[in-house]
Amino acid sequence: MADTRRPLSPHMQIYKWQVQMVTSILHRATGIALAVGTLLVVWGLLALAGGESHFDQFKTCIGSPLGIVLLVGWSWALFYHLCNGIRHLVQDTGAGYAIPQFVRSSWLSVIVSLVLVILVWAWVLTAGGAA
Repeated sequence: MADTRRPLSPHMQIYKWQVQMVTSILHRATGIALAVGTLLVVWGLLALAGGESHFDQFKTCIGSPLGIVLLVGWSWALFYHLCNGIRHLVQDTGAGYAIPQFVRSSWLSVIVSLVLVILVWAWVLTAGGAA
């Protein structure tokens, strides 16, 4: 008979959520979102190559409230993945592994990505963009 008194593996209900865990999960999720969201870019390029009527249809879809949410979400995923990727490059040099630095850089990647999204979309909306 197998010994059934062995300890169970830890799982998400045992661990206390920390910013490092969240940023690690977000980095993976934003990578997937970028890959899927690139289909929007391809659709836009194909619509542009297909002529004015196809591009007008694309602009109508991407200019809808859902389309704007998708674009803002994709741009945040892009900036977050970029900021967190830079953080990982710095850590690859051996720097930033002390817990306070690790937590600070995790928060910094989230905050900088949000600031970049706000700046870019403020510029897009004031310049008359947004499809």
